[in-house]
Amino acid sequence: MTINIEYEAKESLDIPYEEIIRDVVPAVLDYEQCPYEVEVNVLLTDNPSIQEMNREYRQLDMPTDVLSFPMLDFERESDFSHVEEQVEDCFNPETGELLLGDIVVSVEKVKEQAEKYGHSQQRELAFLLAHSMLHLCGYDHEDGHGRMVMEERQRNILGERGYNR
Repeated sequence: MTINIEYEAKESLDIPYEEIIRDVVPAVLDYEQCPYEVEVNVLLTDNPSIQEMNREYRQLDMPTDVLSFPMLDFERESDFSHVEEQVEDCFNPETGELLLGDIVVSVEKVKEQAEKYGHSQQRELAFLLAHSMLHLCGYDHEDGHGRMVMEERQRNILGERGYNR
């Protein structure tokens, strides 16, 4: 598994963010029974940068906590059965790893939301990563059912890894 981590935020995040990323990303993939070694990119940035991305890709001119950029289209959540039909599009030719997608996290939002929700920054970062990884695996929360499914999975994954509220 390759997890590329970039830290572009000016504000520091005084938690072991790399350790949390390297813990949560594979935990989600294990929970979702992903049968492949994967490559995921994680960018930790600031509110102005994530706002610019949010405006460009979602037409929402405001900062957000996390953005997910999946490389795969899923007919059903975590159904990886179709990816081998598109080997040239879905796998890194150098490593053979499945290119799952990119995650962008606002460091400022991690801090703000941890305080707002009364839990640690570690838990907030872990939550945002789990949430985003589920998006990379094809989950969505546009309707009530999808939201409930994602919330349950997030709760289970985070609980298994000890990231409780």
